[in-house]
Amino acid sequence: MSKSKLKKFHSIDNMNHVIQPSRQELLSNISQLKGNWHKWFNNNNPIILELGCGKGEYSIGLSRLNPHANYIGIDIKGSRIYSGAKIVDEEKWNNVAFLRMQIEYLDYAFDENEISEIWITFPDPQIKFNRRSKRLTSPLMLAKYKFLLQNKGVVHLKTDSLFLYGYTLGLLERKSYCIIKSIHDVHGMFHSDPRLDIKTYYESIFLKKNQPITYLSFSFVH
Repeated sequence: MSKSKLKKFHSIDNMNHVIQPSRQELLSNISQLKGNWHKWFNNNNPIILELGCGKGEYSIGLSRLNPHANYIGIDIKGSRIYSGAKIVDEEKWNNVAFLRMQIEYLDYAFDENEISEIWITFPDPQIKFNRRSKRLTSPLMLAKYKFLLQNKGVVHLKTDSLFLYGYTLGLLERKSYCIIKSIHDVHGMFHSDPRLDIKTYYESIFLKKNQPITYLSFSFVH
């Protein structure tokens, strides 16, 4: 491991808003995260997740647009989380946290109806058939989101992958899910949602290559 990565790991270890539970702590709820996030933030504001947050651009961008909500960026890569966590640490925000864990353990870190919204930003589309269960919009993951989200809670998918966009749209149309908005080219079409103008590091790279950015938002019918 490079000295740069080691320095970042050491830094996030000392940041109060970066939470790094072990797998065992999650499975046994030793960390006492599940069901206690409003206590952690010390308020009853809505809790919004960013999955595969990378450098945390969306968590930070969303918090700037709406400071009256709590945001949690989730990623397993500590060296990626460092960038966003450093900004939050320096600016002393109290409504943004970063959770370092594998996303498949979501239902061990959060309780039923505990989440208001979920943002999935530029995930690996896992195109190969034998990797389909790893897609963040697979039937298994959709079931987890449905469990975690409050009634009328919304999932947002922003991706450069036309494959993942089409795959997800197909799943939603076959199930009793409510598609709220579907945009084939976020930056090439008019929209009135400033949240869609937030750009991640990878999004900027895709745009330079003239790759269209797609967006889906949906909720589950209860």
